[in-house]
Amino acid sequence: MEVKTPKESLTILTDLVLPGETNYLDNLFGGELLARMDRACSIAARRHSSRIVVTASVNHVAFNKSIPVGSVVTLEAKVSRAFKSSMEIYVDVWIEDRQSGLKTKVNEGIYTFVAVDETGKPVDVPQIKPETELEKQRFDGALRRKQLSLVIAGKMKPNDANELKALFKY
Repeated sequence: MEVKTPKESLTILTDLVLPGETNYLDNLFGGELLARMDRACSIAARRHSSRIVVTASVNHVAFNKSIPVGSVVTLEAKVSRAFKSSMEIYVDVWIEDRQSGLKTKVNEGIYTFVAVDETGKPVDVPQIKPETELEKQRFDGALRRKQLSLVIAGKMKPNDANELKALFKY
């Protein structure tokens, strides 16, 4: 199976925030943003694996800044690391300034998707070779995040989480 780069899975979705998608403060509903993030990550995972993909988990979402009605929102998702059949996808959320057009990062999320065959059975996915510094940081962090999730879920013993243990060695 060939090795791929994160940029091969890059997915960019740009959309407008409409009044029906906002809360009482005229900001984008969190659930609406989560759905958009899930769609962008799904496309990135499918591009990477060339298979049917399903959301396995939403590992992290940071609602750092509200997104007002009328905003142009851009989501950029790409695979940060591939494991056996699962892929971690990192998604950055940006809004454009109405006057200058400058983009500001307002939110981010980390999702896990699993590639499956037509019967829903997990299938192997290509590995990732990160290229940029940010891609390398996210790639390295993905293994620690996976180990932490497995320890919390009781699927891995803390003593076996070598990447996590390495963070605490003095």
